[in-house]
Amino acid sequence: MLNIRPYDPRDWPAVQDVHDAARLIELMLSVGAHVFRPLSEIYLEEELFGGALWVAEREGRAVGFVAVSGDEVTWLYVHPASHRAGVGRRLLARALAAIDGEATAWVLAGNEPALRLYETAGFRVVETKAGHLAGSPDVPATGHRLRRASVRQGT
Repeated sequence: MLNIRPYDPRDWPAVQDVHDAARLIELMLSVGAHVFRPLSEIYLEEELFGGALWVAEREGRAVGFVAVSGDEVTWLYVHPASHRAGVGRRLLARALAAIDGEATAWVLAGNEPALRLYETAGFRVVETKAGHLAGSPDVPATGHRLRRASVRQGT
């Protein structure tokens, strides 16, 4: 059974494991794995704890996490061993429940699995922007800004 619950500091090692395994795949699909940096190096500068954070737990082990800041889903990672098992969908639903109104997110171009996840939840690409990878000003990257109209407003 999958349980979505608030982050607890004791989750830190498992959250790092989830991020690092999933981030490698995300980067391979987009800008290349050569720019990988572990969560332990980037979580402060990329403000992992800048909002609310939830963990997906199965059999006492974290298998994914999602973070929200304001109206933005800022982080959503699922361990590759749990891909295509509904974990991402459940985490995204939890994040959206915490957002009052329109929701936004960014997805790296090339990360088609993440883009499909967001699209199935009603997000649409509203902008594609070339720039640089967050935290790596020397790494060119293209991202899609996604928006989901508020279900509560009926738009």
